Amino acid sequence: MTGSSQPWRAALTAFFLLSAPWAHAAEPLRKDAGTAGRAEQAERDDATYRQLEVFARVLSYVENNYVESPDRQRLMYGAIQGMLETLDPHTVFLPPDVYREMKIDTSGEWGGLGIEIARKGERIVVVAPIDDTPAARAGIKAGDELVGIDGERTEGMDVGRALQKMRGPAGGRVLLTIMRAGFSAPREIAIIRDHIRIVSVEGALHGGIGHVKVKNFQDRTDLYLRKELDRLRALNGGKELRGLVLDLRNNPGGLLDQAVAVSDRFLPGNLPIVSTRGRDGRNATVERSKDRDTEKDYPVVVLVNAGSASASEIVAGALQDHGRATILGAPTFGKGSVQTVIELEDGSGLKLTIARYYTPKGRSIQERGITPDFLVPDEPGGKVPRDVVREKDLQRHFRAEPTAATEPAAPEPRGLPENLKPWDVTAKLEDYPLRVALDYLHGMASAPVRTPSRAAGR
Repeated sequence: MTGSSQPWRAALTAFFLLSAPWAHAAEPLRKDAGTAGRAEQAERDDATYRQLEVFARVLSYVENNYVESPDRQRLMYGAIQGMLETLDPHTVFLPPDVYREMKIDTSGEWGGLGIEIARKGERIVVVAPIDDTPAARAGIKAGDELVGIDGERTEGMDVGRALQKMRGPAGGRVLLTIMRAGFSAPREIAIIRDHIRIVSVEGALHGGIGHVKVKNFQDRTDLYLRKELDRLRALNGGKELRGLVLDLRNNPGGLLDQAVAVSDRFLPGNLPIVSTRGRDGRNATVERSKDRDTEKDYPVVVLVNAGSASASEIVAGALQDHGRATILGAPTFGKGSVQTVIELEDGSGLKLTIARYYTPKGRSIQERGITPDFLVPDEPGGKVPRDVVREKDLQRHFRAEPTAATEPAAPEPRGLPENLKPWDVTAKLEDYPLRVALDYLHGMASAPVRTPSRAAGR
């Protein structure tokens, strides 16, 4: 066995051995910590030393004795990824190329298929196809299992690698192997990449009632929402809308600040929108509404389904808790955790889960999701699907916290609303949940709407 002579290896070993005490030194001991507490801390430090020594020794053995000369960067990235694989599925290491793509995602433009995916055990599953993208047009559905990409099996594949394989220049062909409930065997679907330009907000007017589809929460989503609402008012002859369907179906989430801004648009000032709480009370915040640019108090329905996740659930939960909107559709995905993204020195990134989300009334979104006020199936006479993949199905997901005695229970979902009446404006709509939402608003448009009081949010 050759000696460990490279300077980088010695420096790396020293870094690992020093990292644990440095981290503890950054947090001074509490004044009331006694001898027992210090002894316990020292014992934990010693255990960390021993584990880091094992890591450095294994690294040295591999570097000096592996049958082929290993790629050092790949070794280190693999070690980091392996460490994070012991945590929740949303804490991930992003190599430089993947990190660059993630930043492109929030701008709303990239080359690819338009699929939101996640790991479920060793499998890759579709959370939701993004509307009006090659994947949606090819018939990819939420809950589909992605068995292979261009002939390579995805079992055990990292989500970042799967995304890389599907993305690329517009015009390129990607062969997806899909397994779905009801299929006797996996099927291959060839999809041509396109330049994905997600217009995050699109709308239409139905008899004075607006329908606004928010596809994801990216840069300027709230600005686009305001412009779309103004456009619909102009189409309505300059008159205020009779109601609004805020459609968050298959919206996988995105930027927290945009979810807060969209919620704020429908709430009067100084109401809580979302709160976050991390470990030992850290990363605790409360986002509140501001008293400006608030929409009129016309009735609002929020449409959701199992593909509505994260930022979408924040909006639905805030409007539901304050009585500002009626929630229709299917229970949401249940991603109630907060991630921060840290850019590292080599251009890579760390997406780290640091806290949990809570609705204004203190309900945890994690694993439970948002329960609609009315359950609406995808087809007339159908049932709300229960076998769709949600957060609770993902490997290593956070468990929902035990319900506190002070935490309000989620509303009991009901069947279809009672005030639905045939309406010629919606009679030909093939989108059944949207039709139900518009008919519901049409039936209640003349009824007075209670404006949330400021005191209710305190």
